[in-house]
Amino acid sequence: MTMNKKDLQVIQNSPLFAGMTEEELQDALTALHARRKEYPKDELLLMAGDLTNDLGLVLSGSVTIESNDIWGNRTIITHVSPGDYYAEAFSILPGEPAYVDVRANEPTAVALFDLSGLSELRKAFPSWLTGLFSNLLTISIRKNMLLAQRSFHTSPKTARGRVCAYLNSIALKKHKTEFDIPFDRQHMADYLNLDRTALSKELGRMRDDGLISFHKNHFRILNGEQLDSLI
Repeated sequence: MTMNKKDLQVIQNSPLFAGMTEEELQDALTALHARRKEYPKDELLLMAGDLTNDLGLVLSGSVTIESNDIWGNRTIITHVSPGDYYAEAFSILPGEPAYVDVRANEPTAVALFDLSGLSELRKAFPSWLTGLFSNLLTISIRKNMLLAQRSFHTSPKTARGRVCAYLNSIALKKHKTEFDIPFDRQHMADYLNLDRTALSKELGRMRDDGLISFHKNHFRILNGEQLDSLI
């Protein structure tokens, strides 16, 4: 499917192509066989065990990176929004199967870039290649930081501690105490490794205790000092 003007703008502003001229960008998109795909809500873009050479960039919509076991238990590892990437490690390492599922969280469009020819491109060494490798490294480091951050969100033993750790990190990232989170209740529960009913009850108790207010995925921290002490 052909890229439109809006898609190209998302691609140009994304971390992978940072610092490239328009000519270098077009050369890179051609060399990486860039293409657009669309997925309906809940469709799998990538399944655990799959092999892929494609690095994915979310153009619109969003995806969740999930771990699903044979008993039907789901753990959400992270949420990928427009302008962010997924499958960077699996696309770079040949023969390394995916160990997670990538699922469309809503109707979603992605750009796919085939990284299988990078070793051949090194022989020709186009002007944009050094920047691409540097940008890939940056993307991988940022993803590792996100995974490490999730471990801080799920390490508290109590439901309240996990909710506090998560909301605190969002507030720090956005530099404000009122914000939207990318999850609905079920996704938030799966991300924090909590039962949905237990999460809903704890959120209600935290609201009654004057710590937070919320409506759907919109949250406001009312007592930041007390919230920090609960993590």
